[in-house]
Amino acid sequence: MAQSSGKKEIVQGFSFAGLSCGIKESKNKDLGLIVSSIPAVTAGVFTTNRVKAAPVKISMEQIDAKKAQAIIINSGNANACTGHQGMIDAKKIIRKTARELSIAEDLVHMSSTGLIGKPLPVNLITAALPSLVSNLSPINIDDVATAIMTTDRFKKVIVKRIRIAGKTGTIAGIAKGAGMICPTMATMLSYLVTDIAVQPKALDSALRTAVNMSFNRLSVDNDMSTNDTVLAMANGMAANRPLNRTSADYRKFERALTALATDLARLIAKDGEGATKIVDIHVRGARTESDAEKVCRAVANSMLVKTALYGEDPNWGRILSAIGYSGADIDEDRVTIYLNGSRLYSKGKGIDKERVKSTLLSKEEITIRIDLGLGKKTAGFITSDLTEKYIQINAHYET
Repeated sequence: MAQSSGKKEIVQGFSFAGLSCGIKESKNKDLGLIVSSIPAVTAGVFTTNRVKAAPVKISMEQIDAKKAQAIIINSGNANACTGHQGMIDAKKIIRKTARELSIAEDLVHMSSTGLIGKPLPVNLITAALPSLVSNLSPINIDDVATAIMTTDRFKKVIVKRIRIAGKTGTIAGIAKGAGMICPTMATMLSYLVTDIAVQPKALDSALRTAVNMSFNRLSVDNDMSTNDTVLAMANGMAANRPLNRTSADYRKFERALTALATDLARLIAKDGEGATKIVDIHVRGARTESDAEKVCRAVANSMLVKTALYGEDPNWGRILSAIGYSGADIDEDRVTIYLNGSRLYSKGKGIDKERVKSTLLSKEEITIRIDLGLGKKTAGFITSDLTEKYIQINAHYET
């Protein structure tokens, strides 16, 4: 395995590399590698789409071992809907990666993203592996974040440091995603690594909480990918006592992981294909948390709401309509709707749009706040507006 270059590590014991192996005609980076110097406790969640890419199927089998040491990721080709050959190709790359790193095959996970239905160019990837491994560095996390991009306009990297049991630990995360963003049990592609020691069940629990409160409350276009994957690795090199779910600092770790995932989710919404606005939706006053989330999801996924926000039209009627069909328990006479702090609807009546400031929706960040007036439960959601550019990108999609 490649040795540390001596440069200050972003996360203790983790190294990163990314380069172009030729999958993308643009010659942009399309192959990334994340490696822990020792086997790490690993947890993952995956797409709930019943059509799954070959690397997802393999990772779902491997995750039961709760240990991993490396993740190899390619962009530009999803290796989805490629039949039995797709499985053979993914396993071949995993095997070659393990050999280059001198580790066991079952410690290597693989992810792919890009065009569906095309055979994976195995030879391009395997030929690049020696260079990829030799480029491993403790500071090259940006290279991996760039290598996993497809229609993304910018890389997505977040790093947080927290104190756990008197030790300073680090959590770093990268993600890719701009379209096909409406998951229910996973996300696009995201990798979270930490040097904090966490027991397997605790890491799995913290990851699922983080995903449910961030990526699962994110929508760009109502479509779910065949390749959605989130993997978390904890190598314990911060040397704290391993956290379990009853540890005094477990909730602190869970909150930090959730905050990091939420920051990544916001970057994905900001980078939504063709998007010009990021939209935060906050619902309160619901009878149940489920009702609050239903309202959030209905408003976030409404094409009419999203296009109105793009057109900077304070169309509270579209928001109210989405609330009404959300399936939540509501009383329209108790609903209050605010857009960027301005009350537009309450007590069964709305404000004439002509009386609203023309600059109300001109900002890049929009907040929709909804009070159902029925209870104390709340929920939040992140989305983006919908523009002509989204159609242009997806009518002629190439990575």
